[in-house]
Amino acid sequence: MRYLIGLVILISITLPLSQYSKVQALIMENSNTGQVVEELRLRVPLRYKDAWLRAESRIWEPWLQKQKGYLGRELFYDKEKEEALVLVSWEDKKLWKSIALEEVNRIQTIFETTLSQSLKLTTNPLQLIYEGELTRENEY
Repeated sequence: MRYLIGLVILISITLPLSQYSKVQALIMENSNTGQVVEELRLRVPLRYKDAWLRAESRIWEPWLQKQKGYLGRELFYDKEKEEALVLVSWEDKKLWKSIALEEVNRIQTIFETTLSQSLKLTTNPLQLIYEGELTRENEY
């Protein structure tokens, strides 16, 4: 952040005032870049855990690997709570959010259908509990 403040000061000294607002907006936009982790918490009944993991690896993983900015993901499971934690790492928020919501929903539908069919159920047995994002804070 100190670097960005110094850059703003330097730009304000060397650029005409008419160009300053454009550069300042660009700097502020890029100050929110950096690695971001998508956080998903799901209710996954223990009896469906293995089927969930298979569907994750067959549907989501190959699709995610094709997405620009995708760095990897980790899956965690709390047996006592019957909850899963999915952490998906992205190069930056802009790349992550550039994926069309329609495309994400299409893959989610395929995932839910595949999972439900494998379990011989008519509906998706998983429940989304929480969806958020985490960023690395470098200054303490």
